[in-house]
Amino acid sequence: MASSCSQALRHHVCKSIFFLLLLLILFIFSEEIVIPKKKTWSKEAVLQALASTVKRDPTASDYRFQDDPYLTPKTSSEFKLFSLSQESGRNAAKYFINTYPKYFQKDYAQPHIPCLMPDTLEAQIEEVSEAALIERIGMRKVKAAVDLYDQLLQAGTSVSLDVTNQLLDLICFYGDHDPAQENVPEQRNEETEDVQDEPQAKKGRAAKASDLLKATWKEKNNAERIFALLSEPNTHSYSALIRGMVKYGAYSKAFSTYTDLLNSRLKADVHTFNALITAAPEVKEKYNEKWELIVDLLKQMAEQKVKPNLLTLNAVLKALRRCGTVGKSQAFPVISEMKALSIDLSLASYSHLLAIFYKPGAPIQGQTDILQEVMNEVSGKSFTPQDPDDGICISLQRVHELLGVGENWRLLGNDFQQNIYYARFFSLLCMMENIDVMLKWYRDLVPSVYYPSSNVMRDLLQALDTDNRLDLIPQIWKDIKQLGHANRQNLVEELLTLMAREKHNQEVQESFAECALDIKKIYDTGDRGKVLLNWTAGSLSDLISVLLAAHRRQDAWDMLKLFKTHNRVPSEELLNKFLMCVKEDGDVNQAVELVQISAGFCLPGTPKLIQRVQQEFELTEQKMLSDLEIQSFNSE
Repeated sequence: MASSCSQALRHHVCKSIFFLLLLLILFIFSEEIVIPKKKTWSKEAVLQALASTVKRDPTASDYRFQDDPYLTPKTSSEFKLFSLSQESGRNAAKYFINTYPKYFQKDYAQPHIPCLMPDTLEAQIEEVSEAALIERIGMRKVKAAVDLYDQLLQAGTSVSLDVTNQLLDLICFYGDHDPAQENVPEQRNEETEDVQDEPQAKKGRAAKASDLLKATWKEKNNAERIFALLSEPNTHSYSALIRGMVKYGAYSKAFSTYTDLLNSRLKADVHTFNALITAAPEVKEKYNEKWELIVDLLKQMAEQKVKPNLLTLNAVLKALRRCGTVGKSQAFPVISEMKALSIDLSLASYSHLLAIFYKPGAPIQGQTDILQEVMNEVSGKSFTPQDPDDGICISLQRVHELLGVGENWRLLGNDFQQNIYYARFFSLLCMMENIDVMLKWYRDLVPSVYYPSSNVMRDLLQALDTDNRLDLIPQIWKDIKQLGHANRQNLVEELLTLMAREKHNQEVQESFAECALDIKKIYDTGDRGKVLLNWTAGSLSDLISVLLAAHRRQDAWDMLKLFKTHNRVPSEELLNKFLMCVKEDGDVNQAVELVQISAGFCLPGTPKLIQRVQQEFELTEQKMLSDLEIQSFNSE
C-alpha cells in the first residue's frame, strides 16, 4: 500500500514538472523567432584576421626596401621618383600580361587576384547585336560601342532604352573618347577640339597648365546625338547627359537640359541635383546669387520628393567655398539640416568646412575653434571613402592618431603624398612639442614608415638644442648616416657647430669626439674616390674644438695640419684654445709649433700668441722666438 502511494506521488510530481517545462517553453517562444542571416566570409577573412594580430616593427625598414636598403628613397623628390617608377613597373607588367595573355593563363594565386591575370581586351561577340553592344560597354570601349550602336540603327535593329542609357553613361563619363591608360594623364588631340559654351578660365584668373589638359564638352557630340535619337528619354537619360555636361564644363547647357527634363514632366534623381549644385557657382557671379540658386535646387529636391545623400551635402559645402562670407553664414545650418536627415559627414565634408573658414595665406579672424571642433568630431572614427574628395585633410598628434583608426591610413595617398605629410608632421613636432614627445614619434615612425629628409633632420637638431639635449647628437648622427644624409654639407656643419659650442661632462665629450672622428672619415673617403664634402674653416675649427674638449690633443693636432692642406685659415680663437690645452700638458715644443703655424698664416694675433708662450712656458729657444717676432712685425 505504501509503495503504491509513493509511485503515485512520483508520477504526480513528474507530471507537474512536465507541465511547468511546457509552460516555460511556450512563454519563451511566445515572441517571434528571428533567425539570423547567414554570415558569408570572404576568402581573405582568415588572412585579414591574422594580419590584425601583427603590429608594425618601428625599427625595421619598409618591407619594400629590406632586401636592398640602397634603393630607399630619402627625399621628397626620390619618393616621387620611386612612386613613378613603381607605377611604370606596374604598367610594364600589365602591358606584357595583356599583350601575351596565352603565357599567363594559369592562376597560381589563392584566392584569385584579378590584377595578376590578363584583361579581356578583345571582344568575344563579333556579330552586330545588342549583346555585343553590352559587352563593349562593359569593356569601356567608347568609340567601338558608339560605332556598333550606329550599325544597329542602320540595320533597323532597335536598342532598348536601358542599354542606350548605359551607353550614355559611358560616353558622358569619359567625355566621348576612350579612357586613357591607367596612371597616364589624358592628352588632347586635334580631332577632339573643344567648343565650350563657357570660357575655360574665369576672368581675373590666369589659365593653368591643367586647364589645357582637361577635356571639355564638345558641341553636338555623340552623347547629344544619341540622346536626340531617343523617342522617350527617361530620367536616367537626362541624368547621364547633365552629369557629363557638368563634369566637362558645360554648366549653362546642363541647366538648360534640366529645364528640358522638367518640361518633359519628369523628375530628376539625386545624382542630377548633386551635379547641378556643383555647377551652381559657375553660372552665377555674386555670392548671394550663387546661394539663392543652391537653395532653389534644394527646394526643388523637396518638391520632387528626392532625398538628399552625403554627396548632396558635400556638393553644397563645396559650392559654399565659392560663396565668400555667405558660405560662412550658411555652412553650419546646412550641416544641421543634413544631420536631421541622418546623413553622416565624411572626410570630404570636414575638408570643405575647413576650407570655408580658413583660406590659405589669409589671417584667421573669428571661428578659431572650428578646427578643434572638427578634430573632436573625427577623433576615434574609422572612415571609408564615400566621396571622390575624401582624403586626410585636417593638432598634429590627433591627426596622426586618426590615421591609426581602422584603415584610415589608406586615405593618406601614395608614397609621395605620405612623405609630404610626415615631413610637415615632424617639422611641426620639432617646433611645438618638447623633445621627449618628438623622439617618441621619431622612434616609432623612423625608418619603418618615414625616411626624414635632411631639412627635417636639421629641425630635429634644432629641437635638441632648444631642449638642451645635445647629448643625443651621436645617436642622431648614426641615423643621419643610415638615412644617407651624411653627404649634406649644411647638415654636417650644423651638427659640428652644436657639438663645439659649449662644454659638457666628460662622458658626453667622449661621445662627441668619437662622433667627430667618424665625421672626419666622411670628409676623407668619398664615394668611389669622389669628394662629397669640402672642408671649411668653420667645420675644421668646430671639429678640432670638439677633440680638444675631450682631451684628444693628438687627434686635434693632426686636424690642425689640414688647414694648410686645404688652404683654410684658422681663427685666433681656435689657436688660443689650442694653446690652453698645450699649456695643461706643458708641451713646449708644440707651443712653439703653434706659434709658427700662426706666423705662417700671418695672423694679426701672432704677437700676442708669442707673448703668451714666452710668459707661460719655459723656453730654451728664446732667440728663435725673438727672430720670429721680428719677422712677424716686419710682415705687418
